[in-house]
Amino acid sequence: MGTYMKRLLCVVVLLCYVGLAFAGPIVDADGRVTVVEKPFQRIISLYPAHTRNLLDMGAKKQIVAVGRSDHQMQSLPKLSFRDDPERLLALRPDLVLIRPMISRAYPQLVSRLEQSGVRVVSLQPAAMDALFRYWQTLGRLSGHEQEAKRMITSFGRGLAEINRKVRRIPQAERKRVYFESIHKRMKTFAPGSMAIFVLESAGGINVAADAVQVRKTNIAAYGKEHILAKAGVIDVFLAQQGRMNPVTVEMIKNEPGFQVIKAVKNNRIYLVDEKLVSRPTMGLLEGISQVFNLLYP
Repeated sequence: MGTYMKRLLCVVVLLCYVGLAFAGPIVDADGRVTVVEKPFQRIISLYPAHTRNLLDMGAKKQIVAVGRSDHQMQSLPKLSFRDDPERLLALRPDLVLIRPMISRAYPQLVSRLEQSGVRVVSLQPAAMDALFRYWQTLGRLSGHEQEAKRMITSFGRGLAEINRKVRRIPQAERKRVYFESIHKRMKTFAPGSMAIFVLESAGGINVAADAVQVRKTNIAAYGKEHILAKAGVIDVFLAQQGRMNPVTVEMIKNEPGFQVIKAVKNNRIYLVDEKLVSRPTMGLLEGISQVFNLLYP
């Protein structure tokens, strides 16, 4: 059984246990414990993925503000974790959703909100095995448990549909891919990350499976020397594109030394929206479909 099928089996198993995962207190990424006595009704979301998932669960009316870089709800106030905490408190939130990066960099914000009686929950799954639990947690916090369960079921069905297409590609014809996360730093993705799950689910073979994960993130160190050492076997050079990696095809083509890479020689350099490969939303299915079409046009 290949990597993809093993992951798909994990999805099916997790679906079987979805109904058992909603009990007990919530422990967030920073170790805070939250007991949900009733759904939160005034939510500030400071991470676009939180916003996207809450919208998909039907919690639109409970969101009172979003992050400054979040363009999904244009009519709402735009806030930043760098703002004076009083700006957030003025909206009378009962829940502020953040991610670990915010609590590490701005602990004073978290302290001020909690001192004012506002619940703060930090969430960001770094790997696929945490995705469903994350959706379940958002469902519990917002009172949309059943909608979260339907999202998980829909995701599993979508994966099964894509897998039917992937199975038609003979193993000997599967494309070997280098998946870039940050061009300037020559970083790729950690083997257990969502982006690599997207790649493998689309029938790609990760040539950087030996990359070393950076802290507990989805990013992995690799370096140009490692990339060039595998230049002859890289069929496709894939890169996420967005705020995290503002790269172009020309930048990759013109990177000193990259001209020896097989994919560069054959003009098989492709960019994919980082929102579809790195964010823990239903958009991952679209990302898998896009990558499949790039690898096997």
